[in-house]
Amino acid sequence: MMFKKFVAILLAGFLIASLYAYDAPTAKIEDDSALRAVLKDIWFLEAPNKVFVLKPLLHTLPGGGKIEVRVEWNKSEFGVVLARERNRAYPGWAQGSWVLTRRRDTGAAVRIRTFLRSDPNVYIQFRPMSVDKSVMDVVVYDAYLVHSLPIPFSFDRLLTISVEEVLSAVGDKFPHAYFEPLPALYKDTRKFIADVRTYLPGLTFRDDGAINEVGDYVFIETGEIQIGTQGLNCSGFAKWVIDGVLRPVTGERLAIAPLKAHYGGRGNSFTAVYDDARDPFFGLDWIRNLAAAAGTTLLSPRFGTPDEFEVRTWRFPSIMLRSDSGSTAKPYAGFMKDAGFTIEGLYPLLYTLAIDEPGWFYLAAVNDAAAPGPSLRQYFHVAVLVPYFNEQGNFEITVFESAEETNFRNFRTRYPVETFVNLVRIPISSRFEP
Repeated sequence: MMFKKFVAILLAGFLIASLYAYDAPTAKIEDDSALRAVLKDIWFLEAPNKVFVLKPLLHTLPGGGKIEVRVEWNKSEFGVVLARERNRAYPGWAQGSWVLTRRRDTGAAVRIRTFLRSDPNVYIQFRPMSVDKSVMDVVVYDAYLVHSLPIPFSFDRLLTISVEEVLSAVGDKFPHAYFEPLPALYKDTRKFIADVRTYLPGLTFRDDGAINEVGDYVFIETGEIQIGTQGLNCSGFAKWVIDGVLRPVTGERLAIAPLKAHYGGRGNSFTAVYDDARDPFFGLDWIRNLAAAAGTTLLSPRFGTPDEFEVRTWRFPSIMLRSDSGSTAKPYAGFMKDAGFTIEGLYPLLYTLAIDEPGWFYLAAVNDAAAPGPSLRQYFHVAVLVPYFNEQGNFEITVFESAEETNFRNFRTRYPVETFVNLVRIPISSRFEP
């Protein structure tokens, strides 16, 4: 796709040197395997009751990095944590931290988890498979980029081997790119977020509200001028954002009527009979028309087609389900026509999109099949999602919706896990003037 070529050109325009903030490239994480060899017999292999009484120790690696060795536990498991120092603390998930988890009752090894980034949601882990083999998982935000990949090392060997040696043996099966974001690539995204925020205090929510092409507050359904409090609903706010991106280029705001037009290639003969009565695809039509306008204006006509602006690919085959007895992998269905992605996979989807597609934000149309009447998927909410990495290399998602900034945790948890979200991509512009 032309979109992929555009991203490649964008990435090529940045120098890699000096782009890392607190975290280093994974190959430059200071090796602690010699320390683990010293700790092995007492900290890793002794009976649980003997490990529990060990007091925390502080070690300094040859290169100067500091590690706190300690024990943590829950009802069924305990972990020996080699926590790297970060900002004068030892959180256990700082880059380079290493954790061995064992069962409390038997002492049997469960897994090794190591953090290649200073992010508790991004890590690799190893689990026993056989006498001479183990398996590796690569996890980002409860999604498996790699799951149960056999590796030619016994679990006992993994207790003292360097992580870099394991990754070298795995080769290109380890997705390095998702562990080495370049914060400088998101400079324009951070500016875009700051620019939007400056205008938010002047906005108010009003049901069915939007601003038309001449700058009047109107109602989307009828086009009538708003009397009294003037404001925007979720759809009108998304239009306001796109107008802010396009006006510096065109000098104009988008008209409302074309955004309400049915965007071809959605629904079927069953849903068509409900278009007038329930308008179930309003949110989907709206964001597709906005994306087509943005892509065509800012890039080229090619970027005004769904093949380019709609998110339809994903990088993880399964997601993690947690329970008191541990975690299991659940296959992830990915993109579904006329629905999008289930919201339970939205966090890792946006993380991988931020890595793959720097310089873009997304309009989300939320939908479900729980509307009254005949079973019919209904698009009932629109939001603006901006995934990016801050100056320190930390992953964040800014959410703008219904004339205000909210937060991603609230957005993701307010809906049942079976709710779907359809995403379209919008290029970040250097100027924002709504």
